[in-house]
Amino acid sequence: MAVTSRRVYLGVEEVSGPLVFVRGVKGVGYGEIAEVVTASGEVRRGRVLIVDGDRAVIQVFEGTGDISTKRARVRFTGEPMTVKVSDEMLGRVFDGTGRPIDGGPPPIGGEERDINGSPINPASRLYPENFIQTGISAIDGMNTLIRGQKLPIFSTSGLPHNRLAAQIVRQATIPGEESEFVIVFAAMGVKHDEAAFFRESFRESGALENVVMFLNLADDPSIERTITPRVALTVAEYLAFDRDKHVLVILTDMTNYCEALREVATARGDVPTRKGYPGYLYSDLASIYERAGRIEGSKGSITQIPILTMPNNDITHPVPDLTGYITEGQIVLDPKLHQQGIYPPIAVLPSLSRLMKDGIGEGYTREDHPNLANQLYASYARVQQIRNIAAIIGEEELSSVDRKYLRFGEFFEQEFLNQGDANRTIEETLDLGWRALGLLPVEELPRLKREQIDKYYHPWE
Repeated sequence: MAVTSRRVYLGVEEVSGPLVFVRGVKGVGYGEIAEVVTASGEVRRGRVLIVDGDRAVIQVFEGTGDISTKRARVRFTGEPMTVKVSDEMLGRVFDGTGRPIDGGPPPIGGEERDINGSPINPASRLYPENFIQTGISAIDGMNTLIRGQKLPIFSTSGLPHNRLAAQIVRQATIPGEESEFVIVFAAMGVKHDEAAFFRESFRESGALENVVMFLNLADDPSIERTITPRVALTVAEYLAFDRDKHVLVILTDMTNYCEALREVATARGDVPTRKGYPGYLYSDLASIYERAGRIEGSKGSITQIPILTMPNNDITHPVPDLTGYITEGQIVLDPKLHQQGIYPPIAVLPSLSRLMKDGIGEGYTREDHPNLANQLYASYARVQQIRNIAAIIGEEELSSVDRKYLRFGEFFEQEFLNQGDANRTIEETLDLGWRALGLLPVEELPRLKREQIDKYYHPWE
C-alpha cells in the first residue's frame, strides 16, 4: 500500500467547489493527505474525503482555482494529516493548518501527531471537577466552569463574544496552580481586525506567552476551517496528557466551522437535512467536543469553551441545538442586556452549567456558594415576573416587597452582571451576590441556610 499510495496520477476527473475527483486510484485510504500540483507547478494540500472503488474525492485546503482537469497532477502520500506538537508552540501564532504566521520558524522539536486524535477508552475518563476562575461573576458565581468541562457560549451577530473570549483568555486561572494553566485559542473565519484585536489583547496583557493561537481568517479558504479545531485540539491533547498541563481551549466561531462543513457536504452531494446541513453534523461536532476532559493516569486536563453565533438569535438553529445536546450546559448572551450597555451581557436564566455542583462549595470555592447561586437564580427569576406584572398594572400598584425585588434586579444587572473588563476573584463575586440579596427581606431567602445568613447577610438600611 505504501508503494501504490506514492503513485502520481495525471489529470483529474472533475473539479467541484473545494473538491477534486480522481478516477483510477489504487491503494488510497480515507483521510490521507494528497498533493495536487497545478499546471504552474504550485503544490496544494488536500485530504481524501471519499474512496469509492477506484474513485477518490479530495478536499483541497488552498482552494481549487486554476486546477486543470487535464494538466493537474495528484500524489497521495499514504499518511494522515498531522501537526507537529511541541512546548515551543506556546506564545506562537499559526494559521488554521498549523503553519507559523508570526514571522518565526516552524517548531524544531516535538513530534508529528494525527489531527484526528487517538481513541480514548471511556472507562479511563475521569469525572470533571475543580473550579476554573474566569474572573467574570456571571460565570464564576452562577454558571461555574469546571476543569474538564465543555461549556459553550451562545451569542449572536453584533454581541461582544470576541471581547468576552479575549477576557477569559486573559483572566482564566486555576487557583493555586496558575503556572500550569495554558490556553489554546482557535479562531475560524474571523475578520482581519478581529484577529488583530485578539493578538494585540493577548500581547498587551502578557497572556500571549501562555497561549497557542490558530487563526483562520475570513479570506482564507473556508475548507481550512474544517481542519482548524482538530489541529488546535491535537496540540491541546499533547500539552494536557503528555506535559501534564491544564489547558483551556477556546473555539470561535463554531458556526463558521459548520458553514464550511455544509459547503463540503453540498459539493460532494451529501443528502442535506435541517437548514441544508449534513446528517452527520451531530457526530462531527461530537468528534470535536468530546476531545475535552480528564484521563486516568494524567495530571492534565482539557476544558473547552466553544463560541458560536446563533443566526437570527435562534437557539433552535441546528448548530446551537446540537451543541446543547453534546455539551454540559451553555452561556447565553442577551441582545437586550447589550442594548442597555451591560457587559458582559450574560443572560443568567437561560444559561446553565450542568457540572457546576461538582466543583463549587467547601473545598473548592466557598461553603455558601451553592445556596447563594440558587437564591440569586430564584430571586432574579421573580424579578422577571414582577417586571411583566408592572408593565400591565404600573409599578405604583406593586407591593413594597415587589418594589424591593425591582431594586434587587436593577442592582443585580448594573453591578453584579455589568462588570466591564474587571477581573473579580470568586470571593468578590460571592460577596457582591450577598450585597445584592441585602436589598431583599430575609423572609424572601428560603434557599439559604440560617448560619449562612447570620454570617454573610447584611440588609440595606
